[in-house]
Amino acid sequence: MALDPRLQVASHSTGSAAIIDEGLRTYMLRVYNYMAAGLAVTGIIAYLTSQSPQLMASIYGTPLMWVVMLAPLGLVIFMSARINKMSAASAQATFWAFSALMGLSLAYIFIVYTGASITRVFFITTSMFAGMSLYGYTTKRDLSGIGSFLIMGLIGLIVASIVNIFLQSSAMHWAISVIGVLIFVGLTAYDTQKIRQMYSEADGAELESKKSIMGALTLYLDFINLFLFMLRLFGNRD
Repeated sequence: MALDPRLQVASHSTGSAAIIDEGLRTYMLRVYNYMAAGLAVTGIIAYLTSQSPQLMASIYGTPLMWVVMLAPLGLVIFMSARINKMSAASAQATFWAFSALMGLSLAYIFIVYTGASITRVFFITTSMFAGMSLYGYTTKRDLSGIGSFLIMGLIGLIVASIVNIFLQSSAMHWAISVIGVLIFVGLTAYDTQKIRQMYSEADGAELESKKSIMGALTLYLDFINLFLFMLRLFGNRD
């Protein structure tokens, strides 16, 4: 008895979808694993640095502080501009270097805030990030319009932060922190959806690996900024 061609097409489509779903899950898991490992490197280096008065003095008591603060930004710009020409191994090495430098630049939080409040805010941030990232992964709604709005808001937030360096307004500091939380909560969902869509554009294992590293870097930045803004709002100072 002949099989219905529609059943053959349906069977083929179902098999292809299963392969894509399995590949997508593997790809997203790699993104989250890179991100989590990067955060772990940052956290360990930040804590160990904060426990060394000599190291803290050599970093934050000298012009080296500006190098440590600006170097991670330089690496982000470098990776974004050169990712297409870098090998996957080079991209991964740059990501680990970025995570380590971020640890040096964030060591101060262990001096400024209590350990209990850092831990509390970290777990709150993790819950918020996980919820919004899951939403971005599962939603059928196109978040590109919201993403454009959030990116414009982020530019405004950076300008306001620079202005407040000179004004030193506590009210403006609070408003910037609240708006920062809202922006990075939204960007977490938007970036997760964008990273998921990037999977279909990856052609070959090398490109897929580089895209997973860039995806991890993007989500890392969303998480760390969300955490810092939450810490400003809810962290208890020593």
